[in-house]
Amino acid sequence: MSSDTRQATDTAAEGRNGPARVALWAAFLGIGLILGMVATPVFWLMWGGWYTLFVFLCACVAIPAGHLGRRRGKRLGGRDRGAALFAIVAGWLLMLCCLLLVVAYAGLVAGLAVLVDSAR
Repeated sequence: MSSDTRQATDTAAEGRNGPARVALWAAFLGIGLILGMVATPVFWLMWGGWYTLFVFLCACVAIPAGHLGRRRGKRLGGRDRGAALFAIVAGWLLMLCCLLLVVAYAGLVAGLAVLVDSAR
């Protein structure tokens, strides 16, 4: 491979900000799961733990990948830095939603336990 071809390949590889795009996809997937929970609350009641786990995993991918994307975007002259910042903010909001979902699910189970206990 000649040095010109290698240099063109290196330049093309440097032009991509993969971590920012991965973070953006993870953030959108987590947001989609939250919207799915809001649109179909019956499914959340049946499989709430799985929904919450997948949202948490999306947040765990979006936050570090977003930070890597911001750092790489700085080296690439600002490419996809906004997308990476969106993914970081969305990741932390997804973490907050996971916390609220766990509290809501625990409250639901505790409330049902009180109802069953008072029915005796």
